[in-house]
Amino acid sequence: MQGDIKILIVDDETITLKNLEHVMKKEGYEVVGTTSGQNALKILEEQQFDIVLTDLKMEKVDGMQILKRSRKLYPDTEVIMITGYATLESAVQTMKYGAFYYIAKPFKLDEVRKVVKEAVEKVRLKRENRLLREQIEKYEGKVKIITQDANMQRLLETAKQIAPTDCNVLITGESGTGKELFARYIHFNSGRATGPFFAINCGAFTEELLSNELFGHEKGAFTGATTMKKGLIEMASNGTLFLDEITEMPSSMQVKLLRAIQEREVLRVGGTELLKVDVRFIAATNRDIHDVMKSGRFRQDLYFRLNVVSLHIPPLSERRDDIPLLSNYFLKKYATLMKKDVTEISQDAMSLLMNYDLPGNVRELENIIERGVALVNGNTIEVAHLPEDLRELSIRTFRKKEGKIPSLEEQEIAYIQWVLNEVGDNKTLAAQILGIDRVSLWRKLKKYGMGTD
Repeated sequence: MQGDIKILIVDDETITLKNLEHVMKKEGYEVVGTTSGQNALKILEEQQFDIVLTDLKMEKVDGMQILKRSRKLYPDTEVIMITGYATLESAVQTMKYGAFYYIAKPFKLDEVRKVVKEAVEKVRLKRENRLLREQIEKYEGKVKIITQDANMQRLLETAKQIAPTDCNVLITGESGTGKELFARYIHFNSGRATGPFFAINCGAFTEELLSNELFGHEKGAFTGATTMKKGLIEMASNGTLFLDEITEMPSSMQVKLLRAIQEREVLRVGGTELLKVDVRFIAATNRDIHDVMKSGRFRQDLYFRLNVVSLHIPPLSERRDDIPLLSNYFLKKYATLMKKDVTEISQDAMSLLMNYDLPGNVRELENIIERGVALVNGNTIEVAHLPEDLRELSIRTFRKKEGKIPSLEEQEIAYIQWVLNEVGDNKTLAAQILGIDRVSLWRKLKKYGMGTD
């Protein structure tokens, strides 16, 4: 929709002004025109424009003055300079002061249309980025998780409702989706917010080390135990303990943890005295916990103790509307940390991110943006600043849906449909891309009931 774009046209040649006004109005833009540079400055004082299209050489007030004034009043406004006195020096000077483009007279109207369209795209991208930054600031002040996805908002509401109840929670979801962030969100919205929050990855330790980390030990309990050490369960008393990758916990440790949850007491390694604890347990896993239980590697009774309330966090590929929001959040974060004036992500770069499956989810997106901020010299992350494999490959990952791994036939149907969509349903071209002849494609479409028109 072009009606949301306002253009100010300034040219002291009446015929040129009328032609430009006619063309821009025909394109659907809201247009204000004037033949006076002085009047243009007055108009700019009274209202803001998205695009200023101005002649360079005019009496009393020229295009350079309009450019400087416009940039001062409205930094997001794009100024396009038109002149019949084109020189390299004047072009360089206008660009130096922030002109979007420099068009020499006599110009072709198609050229002006094209340049204005490009400027409009940049203005809209700036506007979108600004709105996203405002949303980020709003979210930062009220919640700990950045999202505008409806399902995620419902999850947050559920998490907020259960936070004060003190019940144990099981969080599931792929790696990098933000399970620990949700655990912290629950903790900080509960009555335990002033208490400690500890997190431990159950798959990162041997059985002995995990026991020592969770339950602690008494002095002299084993060789090297020269002092007493409290375990995380004891230290988390009156707070929350987050057990990440809970399904990786050895069976013997599951028994000890179950007792700690049920009896609210722990026994340090080498100790004889039971210690009372008051801990809320939040566990997480990226595996299908039901499959792990069926295999006998996870206790059902421990599952029921932890799974009083369960939350499943969807992968980022299922909430793509969050990609621009999160990208701009990370952009702001790393630009601040690196002390760099990086404020934007180009439309092409954002489009690439939106079409990428992000198998590493939010964690991978954060790494991509951090890398982009580190590499960029200007203020905009471009496609060239994204990882090479992301630029060269269109990665499509196969994910479980509703707990079921899709069959080869389902994958073939999905792939054929994707190729057809990409080539505008051109079956000859689709067959070439698929590496089969058109008759074979026709047979597959008929077999799968995909239409053979």
